[in-house]
Amino acid sequence: MKRKAKQAALDAAQALQAESAQNTQTDFRGFRRRAERMTDCVIDAMFPRHAKTPAAPKRMLREASKHLVRCLSTVLSDADRAEAIAGTFFGALPEVFGMLRADLEAAYRGDPAAHSVDEIILCYPAFFAICTYRLAHVLYRAGVPLLPRVMTEYAHQKTGIDIHPGAQIGEEFFIDHGTGVVIGETCTIGRNVKIYQHVTLGAKSFNVDGSGALVKGIKRHPDIGDRVVIYSGATILGGETQIGNDCIIGGSVWLTHSVEAGKMVLARSTVTDAPLTRDVMHASVLDSALL
Repeated sequence: MKRKAKQAALDAAQALQAESAQNTQTDFRGFRRRAERMTDCVIDAMFPRHAKTPAAPKRMLREASKHLVRCLSTVLSDADRAEAIAGTFFGALPEVFGMLRADLEAAYRGDPAAHSVDEIILCYPAFFAICTYRLAHVLYRAGVPLLPRVMTEYAHQKTGIDIHPGAQIGEEFFIDHGTGVVIGETCTIGRNVKIYQHVTLGAKSFNVDGSGALVKGIKRHPDIGDRVVIYSGATILGGETQIGNDCIIGGSVWLTHSVEAGKMVLARSTVTDAPLTRDVMHASVLDSALL
């Protein structure tokens, strides 16, 4: 039995090797590991007092540079462009760090359970997800394929928070608890926005072309204004959906239309013996200034 299993494994390896030889696509072996390690090194360099690896920031950034250049050389055929983008990425770190400091301050102000900024850095999964998103967004804006997605999926696996690197998110951003949050590629979020767990900022529907294939590269996700609070379980969908400044979106709300600035939207249930229809659960829009 052992010989048969060994021979079967050898036969499978030979077949897979033959199949691989016919595949001329890019070799991504080690790509994910390098992307993840690069992300960890940069975050450790920005917050050395809380680093997983007790090493000097310069050492962390040197290692990050090595991994980044290797990753860029995998997805970009132009070596000069890869070097230029690496320079752009590291040149953007002071700006990214400034935004993260503002995010930390917003988290500390917005959560009574947070007793220090150190606690947020060490204990809040959302902060790691936001750090990773902001780093990946720099590469996304530079037109780097694949790598930004691998970075944010690393954070997704670790935290349960799925932020597409293409989303545009302003400063002072805070996700409380965070598990199950989804933020789509074409979503825009203003300054000083706070969202809770299981919030989805997604697409309402997908357009298809004449052949039935999905149309890509169009606006699919909502725009969220400044100083908006979105409570747990809320779902906001659609590329034309705009949530105005200073709105409050209550828990479990389902929204596919725009909301004017300064409004509160609550889920309201109607008790009825009739069969369940779309009208049984609906949104009640109130003026938040009156509440």
